[in-house]
Formats: sequence, C-alpha cells, structure tokens
Amino acid sequence: MTAAFRNPGGAAVGQLADQSPLARYVVLYFRMWCDGPEGQTAVWKDLASGLGEAQARSTLEILESLFDFCARHRRRPLMRHAVDCRCLGADEACFAHFVTTATEGDRQDAMLIATLLVRTDVAPIITPIAADLGCALTRMMKRHRPPLHHCEPITATLH
Repeated sequence: MTAAFRNPGGAAVGQLADQSPLARYVVLYFRMWCDGPEGQTAVWKDLASGLGEAQARSTLEILESLFDFCARHRRRPLMRHAVDCRCLGADEACFAHFVTTATEGDRQDAMLIATLLVRTDVAPIITPIAADLGCALTRMMKRHRPPLHHCEPITATLH
C-alpha cells in the first residue's frame, strides 16, 4: 500500500506554480500556518508587509478562524506538503478551490466543496469566512506585490 493510497489527501495532483495567485497564497499560508509558531509568524509578517498592520491583523483573525474551524470540524485529517514543496496535494487543491470559489461569490458551489473538508453542518459557517479571506488576499495582491518566494514558475516535474 502506497503512502498516497493510505493518505489520498496528500497525493500530488498538480504543481503550485500552475495555480492562480490566490490559490498559491492560500496553499502556502495553510502550509506555513500548520508548521507552527515560526510559520505563523512568517504569515503575519507577509500579511503586515502586504496590507499594513491594521488590515493584516483582521486578515490574520479571519485566517485563524478558518483554519481553526477546519481543524476542529474536519471530516478527516487534512494533508499538506512541506512549505517548500512545489507539488500541490489533493487536500491543498480542494482547500484553495474552496476559498477561490467562495471569493468569486459562488456560495452554493463553495459550500459543496467545503463538505469535502469539514462536516456538512459547518460548511455554511465557514463559506463566508473563506470569502472574506480570499477578498483580503486579493486586495493584498492588487497592491502589485510580488508573489511569495515559493511560487516561482518551474520546469515540469514528472511524478
């Protein structure tokens, strides 16, 4: 039995560089946040440099709330790749797609995607939180910030 079979949420389904800028931020912040205090500090610093301290603080609260809901009400443990990994895992792709869909205002589809991550009763609660996070990150990107250093385009990798 392969590791991908035992933990299908961690199976590589693509490359991070092939994702939209919003999806890349969502995945990288998820990875960094889950790495613990050092990663969480790095997320804070990146948000503060991109949004200013006041907006960064409220965005961090949104991010924290979303990640906390997902951790407490998950259907199963969410899998992630290492921060510097160029692959995109299945759970990471699902989470990023959830946030981008919610941000685009497609509430029904976003809630459906959320049910792959959390219990069904939690999906309507976290969908507006995901939309708020996506909107804040979109504002940050519109300030013409360069992408995070982990997002540079790369040559193809065969798995």
